[in-house]
Amino acid sequence: MSNCVGCSERKFMEIDEYIDSLPTLQGSLIDVLSRAQSIYGYLPEELQLHIAKRIGVPASHVYGVVSFYSFFTMEPKGQCKISLCLGTACFVCGAEAILQEFIEDLKIGPGETTPDGVFSLDALRCVGACSLAPVVLVNDRVYGKVKPEQVKGIIEEHMQSMAKGGDDDD
Repeated sequence: MSNCVGCSERKFMEIDEYIDSLPTLQGSLIDVLSRAQSIYGYLPEELQLHIAKRIGVPASHVYGVVSFYSFFTMEPKGQCKISLCLGTACFVCGAEAILQEFIEDLKIGPGETTPDGVFSLDALRCVGACSLAPVVLVNDRVYGKVKPEQVKGIIEEHMQSMAKGGDDDD
C-alpha cells in the first residue's frame, strides 16, 4: 500500500465492512466507489483492484466506471477542494475571471493540487445553483455571487480554518 497516498489497513477494512453490509453486490459498484472515495478522497489503482476483487467484477470494469464519471477521481485532492462552476449562468456572470484569480493565487490549474496538499482546484459544468451565479464550492460550503476580489478572502478563510483544525478529513 506504499504507492497509495492515504491508504491504510484501517481504511481498507472500512470499505470491506461497507461491502459486507450490502444486501447484494449486484449493481453496487457505483455505491461502493462513492463510499471508497469519501473514505480515501480519491480512487487509486490499488483501491480499484481491491474493490473489483471484493465485488467480483473485472478490474477493467471498475476502471471504466471511474474514468467515465467525472465525479470520481484517481488523483489525490487537497484538504480544501475548491470547485468553480463554469456553467452558462456562472460563465456569463464572470466565472472565468474568478477561475483566473484562483489560478494566480494558488499557482495551480483546474484538476491540480497544491504541492502541500492543502488546496485542489476543479472547474465544473454546472452545480445547479444558477440563481447564485457565479458559484464556488469549497468542500461542502457554497459561495454565491462570488466576485474576483473575494477569492483571496475565500482562500485565507480556509487556511485559517485548517490552522484551527477544521476542514480535516481524519
